[in-house]
Amino acid sequence: MAKQVIVIGGGPAGLMAAGQAASMGAEVLLLEKMDWPGKKLKITGKGRCNITNIAEIEDFVAHFGSNGRFLRGAFYRFFSDDLLALLADLGVKTVTERGGRVFPASEEAGDVVDALVGWVRGLGVEIRTKTRVKRLLVEDGRVTAIQTTDKTYRTDAVIVATGGMSYPGTGSTGDGYYLAEGVGHGIVPARPALVPLKTAGDVAKELQGLSLRNVNVTLYVDGKKQTEEFGEMLFTHYGVSGPVILTMSKQVVDAVLRKQSVSLSIDLKPALDEKKLDARLLRDFDQKGKQHFQRILKDLLPQSLIPVCSRLVEISPDKPGHQITSEERGRLRGWLKDFRLEVTGFQPIAQAIVTAGGVDIREIDPRTMASRLVEGLYFAGEVIDIDADTGGYNLQAAFSTGWLAGRSAAGWEG
Repeated sequence: MAKQVIVIGGGPAGLMAAGQAASMGAEVLLLEKMDWPGKKLKITGKGRCNITNIAEIEDFVAHFGSNGRFLRGAFYRFFSDDLLALLADLGVKTVTERGGRVFPASEEAGDVVDALVGWVRGLGVEIRTKTRVKRLLVEDGRVTAIQTTDKTYRTDAVIVATGGMSYPGTGSTGDGYYLAEGVGHGIVPARPALVPLKTAGDVAKELQGLSLRNVNVTLYVDGKKQTEEFGEMLFTHYGVSGPVILTMSKQVVDAVLRKQSVSLSIDLKPALDEKKLDARLLRDFDQKGKQHFQRILKDLLPQSLIPVCSRLVEISPDKPGHQITSEERGRLRGWLKDFRLEVTGFQPIAQAIVTAGGVDIREIDPRTMASRLVEGLYFAGEVIDIDADTGGYNLQAAFSTGWLAGRSAAGWEG
């Protein structure tokens, strides 16, 4: 008799888990509370779907921080090359872009969703939408059934793949945390990761829409340097966002929650050290001495940043270059290498790309994704306390843990 497996959640982890369990001969029921599976997957990568990354496994693991080691086994069993081969078999062509990021060639996330949904249905998976699971039923330490708002389903195994709490409009509202807690699992508090930051004052608002490329941003917590990132950032009406900001945002969130002081130092000229930058400024002020300060800055800074610079370094925008003193030049040089922003908070978890926190990894067997507390219960994807930088890492983790949970729930022993 075929094993009965219920998968809760129709995102990347749930779809992969359902497909793998079915391919192993299980009878699979996939329950999704939204009206269609893969709603969040459709908006990833700004609608383009950053499927994975071609980085090596150990590099992948490093992007997940201290919890990355938990994923090593899942990655060794099912990794980016396996995922891309599966998608190719399903007719999804892919392209690799800067930083090793992989996208569907069509640049349409919906193509990935449609391919995966078609795949699981072709394997005999039954998909029931608009179905919310209220609780897991456990007897003698084993999950035996799940209860929805209107029905109880008996089962041999349950895979919880409900996602985190970001983008709740797509169905990620933390349901998996309550289901896991209800059967005794510990939950690491959910908080936003890969989230835009709020900054003090009106500088960010004044610079709203400005994107800075090839800058170096350093994070300071209580005055001590924590990390630095090189790349692109964006000013918003409330603060800052963009790749480098999102990458360091989890550390910022944790520091803010601990009520520590947080600041960002932006090096606008990372290619020049202090000595070379000073020589550049001397040359500009000498050669363009009759021009006003604001005009000279046009060769150094984006237009919208010039009035902010003039105000913060306290040099009149109309002051001729040849009248600028060595002290003023020093202030400008210092600001160009250390443009400071005080961080006051972060955007709500609903606006985060992924959620930090979730089911404690110490209570999950990394070899199978099985609960160490309840027999027959498995976890996959963002509901687990794993999260990484941007670049396709989080989606690969969802697919890899889904693959392992699906096969394990169906009786596979590796």
